[in-house]
Amino acid sequence: MQQRRIGRNGPLVSALGLGCMGMSEFYGPTDEAQSLETLKAALDSGVNFLDTADMYGKGHNERLVGRAVAGRRDEVVLATKFGFKRNESDPRLGREIDSSPEHCRRAIDASLQRLGVDHVDLYYLHRRNPDVPIEETVGAMGELVREGKVGHLGLSEVTAETLRRAHAVHPIAALQTEYSLWTREVEDEVLPVARELGITLVAYSPIGRGFLTGTITRPEDLDPTDFRHSHPRFQGEHLARNVGMVERVRELANRYGCSPVQLALAWLLAQGEDIVPIPGTRRTKYLSENVAAADLKLTDEQLAAVSAAVPRTSVSGERYDPAGMATVGF
Repeated sequence: MQQRRIGRNGPLVSALGLGCMGMSEFYGPTDEAQSLETLKAALDSGVNFLDTADMYGKGHNERLVGRAVAGRRDEVVLATKFGFKRNESDPRLGREIDSSPEHCRRAIDASLQRLGVDHVDLYYLHRRNPDVPIEETVGAMGELVREGKVGHLGLSEVTAETLRRAHAVHPIAALQTEYSLWTREVEDEVLPVARELGITLVAYSPIGRGFLTGTITRPEDLDPTDFRHSHPRFQGEHLARNVGMVERVRELANRYGCSPVQLALAWLLAQGEDIVPIPGTRRTKYLSENVAAADLKLTDEQLAAVSAAVPRTSVSGERYDPAGMATVGF
């Protein structure tokens, strides 16, 4: 697979990474054996960029990824995150965010133990508590680089101003944020600043949390435990409007001889060499579909047609529920 660089001086990674969150929770029942098979297939196919976090499955996801990379550590660019604290009163996600230097130091040691490695290549602040100056958090993260526990630093879902302030303390190699055909707000301010500073944008949910597959047309298409039930875009009138948008993507995909997923990923890859999407999947057949998108080259005319099919104003509903939206944009 083609490769792209993380930051100005960071590691080369596969043009498409693999988001591992759904292997532990959030999207219905999980199958550990199936997930391990998918992780192995990803590495075998040249996908070397694995994304996890300490809060996914309350540590289960890091342990799972650690099992998958055992004996293959040199083949992998490993990324994890800290910041969320799980909350027993909200077992799916939890809303407490701790971006203090003290928590940063505790969290990396716990993550390294679960992963079974002596360092991670990329360490993100998952979410920021605005009560903690970003300079303090990034200062502590920078100490982890000097100690050899972390290779490069990243932030997630922050503002352009926060990105500048953080980068002034220690080089930030990656910004992880939601970016896809149906989530494009990052293009306004954050992406231009990231490009100015030489920061790679790692795009999570590049298939719109699965919506751009075209397989979700009603709430009953999701498992009852799926956390997307709480997302406005998957509810009521918002869902009905968004289904029409996906139909336009499907029509173009049929015309271009690919799947809607491949079209969405190819469109995102074409937005710049500094964009690295990390679609998540638990199944090898979907992994193969995603990987094939890296070889799909769209013409300027086709890219324009895709963008026109999904104008930013056509997407209905917020991307998170109110509690989730309260954790982004600081």
